[in-house]
Amino acid sequence: MTGEKDVNYLLHRQQVSLIRAQFSRSQQGRAAYEGLARGYADQIDAYRRENSRLVQHAH
Repeated sequence: MTGEKDVNYLLHRQQVSLIRAQFSRSQQGRAAYEGLARGYADQIDAYRRENSRLVQHAH
């Protein structure tokens, strides 16, 4: 992952975004936070795929 971040940071930011989406007073705000959460989920998935590939090559 280019510009790699700690996966725990990404998980935290995803959860914060989902909570903010849940409590958003407007549909636009909710959609924006849900979009952020999806972006974090994509980064987490990429991290996991890369990690899995590295572990499989190590065996």
